[in-house]
Amino acid sequence: MARTRAATYDAQRQVILETAAQAFAELGFPSASMNDIARRCRMSKGLLYHYYASKEQLLFAVAEQYTRRLVELVRAVEGRVPDPAQRLPELIRAFLEEYQSSHARHMVLLHDLRFLPESERRAVVGNQRRVIEAFVAAVRAAHRLPDDFPVVKPVTMMLFGMMNWTFAWLKPGKGISYAQYAELVTEVFAAGVAALSGKRAPRGAAASAVA
Repeated sequence: MARTRAATYDAQRQVILETAAQAFAELGFPSASMNDIARRCRMSKGLLYHYYASKEQLLFAVAEQYTRRLVELVRAVEGRVPDPAQRLPELIRAFLEEYQSSHARHMVLLHDLRFLPESERRAVVGNQRRVIEAFVAAVRAAHRLPDDFPVVKPVTMMLFGMMNWTFAWLKPGKGISYAQYAELVTEVFAAGVAALSGKRAPRGAAASAVA
């Protein structure tokens, strides 16, 4: 007889995902095993397989759920800030607030996508691209950059570089907070893009730079 689902099934799946993300972040995906995850969840490996069929399925669930959450953050900001020219600071604040509690999932996203099958990796990357496109549009609108400005995407990726590695050094309660850092990023990035747009683009830049 097939095992019936308990009322807490979905909640338990979420606990397992959070635990798996932490294991992958600490041990690395190749080294973390289903035994490791089961032990951290304080359940048998057989029970773990009741929720997830493989370590790869867990990896996909962690990455897809997290990137879908980031897409939802973008949509939420777009919903409450109808003027595209005003969205960029709110996007920065929303993402850094999320990053504060998503260290493990973020590390998995940065380091472990290569271990997914191609079809699943494409699904996750599709979510990432939607996020990047939203930030590119926000950068362009916030700074009134012309359509022929050749380095909007590289400049936007610089912004992600300012945000995406906070897990490695920004520790709540030790120095600057995530909220304070969000304001600093907003200010520094705005000043940099304003200076760059005043020059139109770095010398030698070409449209192919944003391919």
